[in-house]
Amino acid sequence: MFRRLPDRLRPALDGFGAVVEHIERAKGSLTDAVPTTRLPGRPLAEALLEFEDELAAAEAQMPRWRTDELDDAWVACERAIAEARSSAEELRLGGGAPVGFEALIGTIGDLLAPLDEFGATADRFLDLRRRR
Repeated sequence: MFRRLPDRLRPALDGFGAVVEHIERAKGSLTDAVPTTRLPGRPLAEALLEFEDELAAAEAQMPRWRTDELDDAWVACERAIAEARSSAEELRLGGGAPVGFEALIGTIGDLLAPLDEFGATADRFLDLRRRR
């Protein structure tokens, strides 16, 4: 059985949810670049630009959920966004687009990896609701 999230953390959870919406859209923009058996996949440069835009929007919402109780998670998520944005920009401007399906999948995986921090933070919010 779960207890309620403390009232003082409800605004933080709402703010975190707003950030995660942008993170999920960012992830989706990159995965749209992967070709399937039916579709060729979106151009990587276009996907990267949208990925960066969504991460910038997520970053702008980050202050909404910063609290003392979750500050370490907040800092880790802030770093994750910065790392993902920097890597995407470097790839987009560097012109070293991956060649081949496996290279594309690996590159996208590398770009998405830092954002796993948001899953860990979601777990932290759940832990705050767990039975004592």
